[in-house]
Amino acid sequence: MAKYSTGNSSGGGGSGSCELCGKATDSLTEASVAGAQLSVCENCASHNDAAQPTKTESREPSEQDRKRRAAQRTARMDDARKGDSRHWEEEGTNYDSDPLPYLVSNYGDNVVAARQDAGLQREELADELDIPEKHLLAVEQNRANRAGVGGSVIEALEDHLDVTLSESA
Repeated sequence: MAKYSTGNSSGGGGSGSCELCGKATDSLTEASVAGAQLSVCENCASHNDAAQPTKTESREPSEQDRKRRAAQRTARMDDARKGDSRHWEEEGTNYDSDPLPYLVSNYGDNVVAARQDAGLQREELADELDIPEKHLLAVEQNRANRAGVGGSVIEALEDHLDVTLSESA
């Protein structure tokens, strides 16, 4: 009998009830479900842990998902290094008074390149523009929208660094 069996000792292939859903059937198969060996019906056989994953189950994260997670980890590490325990997404901008424009693709790379060409560190540029450094970091990591960066920050960066970040330019 299975380790977590409900009492059905028919084994695979006999008639009885599915130990997962209770359906009476003549064709039961053995399946490992959450570490327990069970006699299951055809419908419940898909829950077999030993079965090969389908293409959708084995889907690898997209490049965008990996970049997003990397940016989030970088932001958290930067906050921890500075002793800022607040999460960067807690405080946001009021988009009614400071809407974020539609941004060009790779706007963050454009800001990083322009800042480096100007010979500025992130902290220096943020001080010059009188904007929070965390907003500049969010822009550089292509997450301005999620971090609550307002359109005024984008405009200030465009003017100061002479770059195009929004499609409304």
